[in-house]
Amino acid sequence: MSILTAQNLAKYYGAQDIFSGIDLTLARGDKVALVGPNGVGKTTLLRILLGLEEPTEGAVHRARGLRIGYLPQQPKLDSQHTLYEEMLAVFDALRRQQRALLRLAEEMAEADDPTELMERYALAEERFEQAGGYEYEGRIKRVLGGLGFRQEMFTWPIAVLSGGQITRALLARLLLQEPDLLVLDEPTNYLDLAALEWIESYLQGWPHSLLVVSHDRRFLDRVVNRVWDLHHGRLDTYRGNYSHYAAQRQARLERQAKEYEAQQEQIQQTEEFIRRYKAGQRSREAAGREKRLERLERIEAPETQRQMRLRLDTTLRSGDQVLISETGLAVGYHSRPDADASDDGGAPHLLFRAGPLLVLRGQCVTLLGPNGCGKTTLLRTLLGEVPLLGGDLRIGASVKLGYLSQTQHELDPDKTVLEQVMQAGRFEIEPARNHLARYLFVGDEIDKRIGDLSGGELSRLALALLAIHGANLLLLDEPTTHLDIASQEILEDVLRDFRGTILMVSHDRYLIDALATHIWEVRDGALTEYEGNYTAYLEAKARQEAMAQVEEDRSARPVSDPRANSEERAAERRLRADLEACEQAIEELERQLEATERQISVASAAQQAERVVALSHEYQGLQQALGTQLQRWERLASVAHG
Repeated sequence: MSILTAQNLAKYYGAQDIFSGIDLTLARGDKVALVGPNGVGKTTLLRILLGLEEPTEGAVHRARGLRIGYLPQQPKLDSQHTLYEEMLAVFDALRRQQRALLRLAEEMAEADDPTELMERYALAEERFEQAGGYEYEGRIKRVLGGLGFRQEMFTWPIAVLSGGQITRALLARLLLQEPDLLVLDEPTNYLDLAALEWIESYLQGWPHSLLVVSHDRRFLDRVVNRVWDLHHGRLDTYRGNYSHYAAQRQARLERQAKEYEAQQEQIQQTEEFIRRYKAGQRSREAAGREKRLERLERIEAPETQRQMRLRLDTTLRSGDQVLISETGLAVGYHSRPDADASDDGGAPHLLFRAGPLLVLRGQCVTLLGPNGCGKTTLLRTLLGEVPLLGGDLRIGASVKLGYLSQTQHELDPDKTVLEQVMQAGRFEIEPARNHLARYLFVGDEIDKRIGDLSGGELSRLALALLAIHGANLLLLDEPTTHLDIASQEILEDVLRDFRGTILMVSHDRYLIDALATHIWEVRDGALTEYEGNYTAYLEAKARQEAMAQVEEDRSARPVSDPRANSEERAAERRLRADLEACEQAIEELERQLEATERQISVASAAQQAERVVALSHEYQGLQQALGTQLQRWERLASVAHG
């Protein structure tokens, strides 16, 4: 059942066409990603669908009584409440029922004959329980905790929250309200990895409709089942998550390119025939072909999006040891950065400690951890901006640093884009223009003030400046922030081919999985090293948790109880049987996936679009089933080897 439809939507700003001819349908229970390059009009389309902006042409129809919740990119929240009070306000109706129950209970206690009151109380309590009256406070705590709010923050006034905390508070309120349609515009920008994993799990079980704009590819893979691709002023729809969309879109573009090339060859041959025989003996045949050519429905050439031509290269080879800490280190500030020395007596503010560390040439180390744990501070320590609190940290021989900050604070807001690049690279105007064109700054865009640039433009400019220096050790702080998905993929490819060393802070799990050779996790004031990418890190964490649980179970079990030993042997036999069954299920699912992949290739080559869609949907289901079995196998294997 459709809850929202749009017909022939168009939006123009003066002579600028944003999009036109858009038709779409959103069904109850759909989870849709709206994707497309920066500046293509995604937020404008969202606002039109929500009724916050009028289309130039076309109409939007919403189901009667449809409850919509909207989280914009830059939300505002003016409130005199505390964080917890703001969440409680969602349940005002339930709280009124709760107060009514308390009044009834008081009346029963005082009544001589409470029979009638008891009946009323029983009916009211049943309604209260069915509406979630005994669960709403637990829900508030789970949602706030999942989004990274600690218990002590529940009493903070809304007025003191940062911009990122405001966004998370509004997201929490929307989740608690459970609207029929939840619309989220870049919801992951202010979430750390723990909160990202939590919101993904929460939205996987979301019972209502979802429409989300996000550049987080892993988030889209785990949450959505349909994709709307807005590009070149039109909207194409795809079934499946982001990975399925990417594969289907690539197949569609390749098919369109082949059909276009074949038709162009046919047109050229026909035109050549017409030129040769239009005035000769075969003029009638030539005239017929000319008429058919005029009536021919032309296949459009595949559209290409402007893309960055990023190049990060270095001719300077560093020594084998790039970063060295022989005794370990303590990272933090000699006094709190957000307070006067008089407030804390100048006491050091320790963020975390680490044991001995060694980064070798060619490695890519990713720093993970909650916001505020000290990841960016470590990068600034390497740059010499923040001194170590203790220990040692050396930079190896022939190492040249390049730094990409998260905030781009090093950029001068009063300079133009061209001026900043000319100064950084000591370029003349023409080489500076050519360099900027690689990062999509052309025409009047090079004369924009840096203070007037969007987040995506700032990120592209920062990358353009980074590329100038020829560094062989890149310190990257959230390098994909504000980049659209196409630019993220380009950056990923370039960093994969980079011949130097990388130390980066990132929440982009796709990027981490593709590049990381090591993970440094900062948590609870300590740095822990893991070898491998993000997937390997998750597997290692799962093994640690399973082993900890096994140890806890063993410590709680009596040692000399023979019945317990017998039960343990039986449990081990069941565990081995479960492992074998799980392995067989994994093998069968992998065989089915391979067969489905072959079927998709055959259907794509045969241009059977409907079958490709159906098979892609089947492939997604098999992948999800395989992922579930793999997680189960990891848990069982961790226990078996514990």
